[in-house]
Amino acid sequence: MEIKKIIEQLRIGTSTLLPEVDLYKKLKRGGRLKVKLGMDPTAADLHLGHAVVLSKMKQLQDMGHEIIFLIGDYTARIGDPTGKSKMRPPLTEAEIQRNMQTYFEQIKKFLDPDKVTVKCNSEWLDALSSKEFVSLCARVTVARLIEREDFANRIQAQQAIGFHELLYPLLQGYDSVVLEADIELGGTDQTFNLLMGRYLQEQYGQEPQIIITTPLLEGLDGVQKMSKSLGNAIGLIEPAGQAFGKLMSINDDLMWRYFELLLYKDHSWMTQAKSRVAGGTLHPMAAKKEMAYEIIERFWSKEEAESARKQFEALFQKKDYSQANEVSLPSNVKNPCWIIDLLKVLDAVKSSSEAKRLIESGAVIIDDKSMKDFRKEIKWKAGMIIKVGKHRIYKIS
Repeated sequence: MEIKKIIEQLRIGTSTLLPEVDLYKKLKRGGRLKVKLGMDPTAADLHLGHAVVLSKMKQLQDMGHEIIFLIGDYTARIGDPTGKSKMRPPLTEAEIQRNMQTYFEQIKKFLDPDKVTVKCNSEWLDALSSKEFVSLCARVTVARLIEREDFANRIQAQQAIGFHELLYPLLQGYDSVVLEADIELGGTDQTFNLLMGRYLQEQYGQEPQIIITTPLLEGLDGVQKMSKSLGNAIGLIEPAGQAFGKLMSINDDLMWRYFELLLYKDHSWMTQAKSRVAGGTLHPMAAKKEMAYEIIERFWSKEEAESARKQFEALFQKKDYSQANEVSLPSNVKNPCWIIDLLKVLDAVKSSSEAKRLIESGAVIIDDKSMKDFRKEIKWKAGMIIKVGKHRIYKIS
C-alpha cells in the first residue's frame, strides 16, 4: 500500500498526527514501528471511550507494526493530573493489581493477544536509582511543566499542586525513552504528556516519537467525555443488550460522532447517510439502530448483536416485556422500599439526586404508572417492570 494511502487511513478518527512528515519518513524506511499505548489501571472496567484509541492501535497492529500495551502500574500510584482540579487519591497496590488483570482480558476485544507485548512501567521506574532520577528531573524545567493548562488553572485558583503530580508527565515521557517508541497513542487530553515523550527522547539522543491523538468520545449525555464516574459510560463488559439500549438513548447528533470514532465511517459515507436522514429516506431511528448493531458486533460479537437488536425491538417497539432482562434484588432490600433506594439497587442511577431528577421529570415508570413523587415507597414483586428513561427496562425476578 502507498505510504500516502496509509497516512490517509490513519487520519480517520484522529485529532492529531504530529509531525506527519516524520511519520512519512519512518514508513518510507520500511520495517515495523514500535507503537506504544499506555493506560494507568485506575478502574477495573474499560468503556467505549477507551475503544477509540484502542481501535486506532488495532489499525496499526493490522498494518504489521509492533504493538506495546503499557500498563502504568507505577504511574497509577501518582495519579494522572490531566484535567483534574485537585490531587487524586493514590491507589493501593491491591487495587492496581486487581485492575491490571481485568485490563488484560478486556484488550483482547481489540488486539490479537499473540501479537501484543505487554509491559508494566514499574519494571524500570522501580529500578531507577536516585542518581538516574535526578538526572531525569534535570532535563526539564518547572516552568515547562506548569505550562500545561490544568496546572496553570490550579495556580490561578490558588489550589495545591503536589510535587509528585509535576513528575507524572516526566515519568510517562521516560517510558517512551525506555521503550524506544516510534509512535505513541493517546487521547487529546494527553497531548502535553506525549510531547514530553518526544522531548525526552531527543534529550536521550533518540529519534522522537510520532504523536497520534484521538478525540475524547462524549458520553451518553452528549456533553462530557465518557466516564464511569460521571455515569455516562458504556462498559465493555456490560451485557450486550444493556449496551445496545444505552446506544439507542443517545441524541441523533451524537450518533454521527459514534459512527466516525467507533466505526471509522469515512467522510463520503457520513455525507451520504446524513443526506438520507435529512431527505427523509433514512429514519434517524433506523440509522441509530444500525450504529448500535455495528458497535455491538465489533466490540462484543455478531451473535450478541443479533440478540440485542431483537431484544430492543421486542421491548421498545413491540412492548413485549417478556424479553426484558430479569434482575434479582439482594435479600437485604426492604419491601416496601423507597423508590430512590430501589433505583440505586438496580444500578439505574448513580446518585439520589439523579434519581430525584428522573422521577420528577416523569422518566420513571413502574408497571405502566408514571412515578412523580420521589418520597414514594414501592412494594415490589416478581415480574414488576421498571422503566427508567427511554431505553432502560428492568424486570424484577
